[in-house]
Amino acid sequence: MSSEQQSSENQPVSGRRQKSTGLAKGPAKPGVPKVDPILVVDGVERHFGGLTAVNVEHLEIPRGAITALIGPNGAGKTTLFNLLCGFDRPNSGTWQYDGKNLAGIPSFKVARMGQVRTFQLTKALSLLTVLENMKLGSPHQPGERFWVSMFPPLWRKQEAEIEKKARELLTLFKLDAKEKDFAAALSGGQRKLLEMARALMSDPQLVMLDEPMAGVNPALTQSLLDHILGLKDRGMTVLFVEHDMHMVRHIADWVVVMAEGRVVAEGPPDQVMEDPAVVDAYLGAHQDVDLGEVTGRIPVVSGTAAAADAARVREKIEAEAEAELEEEQK
Repeated sequence: MSSEQQSSENQPVSGRRQKSTGLAKGPAKPGVPKVDPILVVDGVERHFGGLTAVNVEHLEIPRGAITALIGPNGAGKTTLFNLLCGFDRPNSGTWQYDGKNLAGIPSFKVARMGQVRTFQLTKALSLLTVLENMKLGSPHQPGERFWVSMFPPLWRKQEAEIEKKARELLTLFKLDAKEKDFAAALSGGQRKLLEMARALMSDPQLVMLDEPMAGVNPALTQSLLDHILGLKDRGMTVLFVEHDMHMVRHIADWVVVMAEGRVVAEGPPDQVMEDPAVVDAYLGAHQDVDLGEVTGRIPVVSGTAAAADAARVREKIEAEAEAELEEEQK
């Protein structure tokens, strides 16, 4: 793939990183083929009783880019994550990671193949130290086998290499001062950083982050953003679920929108977020209109676009309120 097809290098330009472009082979639409997909999903369905949680006909995730998976609560985003990582099984469908079929492959084998994930609720082992948590993320450790573990000379050298790598990653994520602390003593944001750092112990190609900003102290938000962008700098592909549209617009190269289990739109973030149907149905209508302008708390100049937007939102809210009152009176 040429640099003209995809600008995948994130070099600072005027204080901001360049975004990858030329990711798709055609116009942005659900299921559009990608120039170089790392993950390809075909006909994946997951039903819970009479509810269809996931029904993805075709989806490709571009290699070397940051892709955001967005949509309202209950859209099927986390369920799709669970399916693709082997934590759940679909009713039908197949998917390939880097050309390898993953259907029916358990989660631990998926991780060994280079596709790892983090969770919305962190999975750090609380009664182990930060360094011990990191060392657990390294694959293919001979000392984990029962008989081999009884002969330290067989695994001591590799153990030292793993510990060195763990400390380097902890330094990168600014957790080196916490290496001897129990994971339970970390804040929510620090646990997110630990989980992300631990995922890198296996040298993955695809990192899947489930709401990395959920429950994070605002003081750590920028650090997490920088580390997500840093994954791409290190040559990895990132797929993340997020509700913060400003974050998505800032760091995502490509956006996939899900609703009711289906992919309803995809494309570059600015293009997707300007789609009126997507904004109104899935992101919340007129997200850029300040609520103070709608309520009149913040004055706006009559006849301007801001005044017109505020009036439209106010009329919509009033119409919905009247409809609810009428429904209650029936």
